[in-house]
Formats: sequence, C-alpha cells, structure tokens
Amino acid sequence: MTRILLAGATGLVGRAVLQRALASPRVSRLVAPTRRPLPAQAGLLNPVVDFDALPADADWWQVDAVICALGTTIRDAGSKDAFRRVDHAYPLDVARHAQAHGARTYGLVSAMGADPTSRIFYSRTKGELERDLQACGFDSLTFVRPGLLGGERPQRRTGEWLASLALNALDPVLPLRYRVVPAERVADVLLAAVLTASPGTRIIESGEIR
Repeated sequence: MTRILLAGATGLVGRAVLQRALASPRVSRLVAPTRRPLPAQAGLLNPVVDFDALPADADWWQVDAVICALGTTIRDAGSKDAFRRVDHAYPLDVARHAQAHGARTYGLVSAMGADPTSRIFYSRTKGELERDLQACGFDSLTFVRPGLLGGERPQRRTGEWLASLALNALDPVLPLRYRVVPAERVADVLLAAVLTASPGTRIIESGEIR
C-alpha cells in the first residue's frame, strides 16, 4: 500500500490522477493540497494551502510518493516570472518538503521537448525542473513528457483546442510523438510509475504514452 501526495489535482491530468488513485486498492492514502477546497471524497485528505508559503512541518507531507501535475501557460500566468513560479518553483518546493518527510518516489508531468539548454523559455523551464529534481536524490524519478494533451479543461485554452482539432484530424498519419495524448492515459502512466517505483530516473516520451 502506498501513500501518495498529488500536487495539481484540479488540472486536466491531476483530476484524472485523483479519480484513479482514490479507486486504486494499492493507494492507502491520497493527499491533495489545493488552493481551494475539493469536494469531499472517501480516502482524500485535502489541505488548503498557499503554494507560495507551504507549511514545512505539516504531518500530511509524510507520504511514500509524489505525483506532480502542476502547470500553467504564460498567458494564464500573466508573465514569464509567474509561469516559472508555477512550473518550476512550486513542483520543486513540493518535492523538497515531501522528501524531507520520507518520500522516495516522484512522478512529474513534464513536456515534450523539455531541455535546460533550450532557447524556448517553456521548454527550458521544464528541462530545468527535470534537472533540479534529479539533484534532489529521489530513489525513483519519472518524467512523463506528453505533447498536446487531450481532454476537457474547466476553462478552454483556445490555442490548444484548435491545435487539438487539427492534430486529431491528422492522427492516422502523424508519428506517435506528435499525436494528441489523452490526459487519462498520462494519469495511468504516472500512477503506475509511482506505484512500481522502479529505481533510477525514467523518461517517458509522448510516443510511448499511448
């Protein structure tokens, strides 16, 4: 039985992870810190937090594994600095707090093209997070790098929606790595990765997720 902390439970992938983790007989405890309360569910511990000031001594950090599905866009965040805070600082803070309380496994929703040397700010930020998480020293670390995610968001991102329509139409002829990846499949891969907790660092590229 595994105790899991889920960061990003209100997002597209996070909501799918939440449902699957609560239904899994292999998960003994699910902690999902959020800014606003989630609907109460059996087996769910939902601390309401400020991600800019996470409580370092909270006992709910005592988990075996972390799944991080935190993420935004520069447009939604409002600036590059705000984007980097959500997509780099928050996941790293969560990692360090959970690890300090015993977590040895971490699974991250990263992105296709993540590279700390990239000239593209988005890809560079994702790559820097992967690099910095590796420096934390988790026993088991998994980076899932989907391309465009498929699924219904609470608020539609027009650009992603239009791109998704185009890619879905071209799906039969596209290489696997460029096809739309269902958020539910990413959730399945992440949950399986942290429950298995294979030693070392594993990178799962978009074409491997289907």
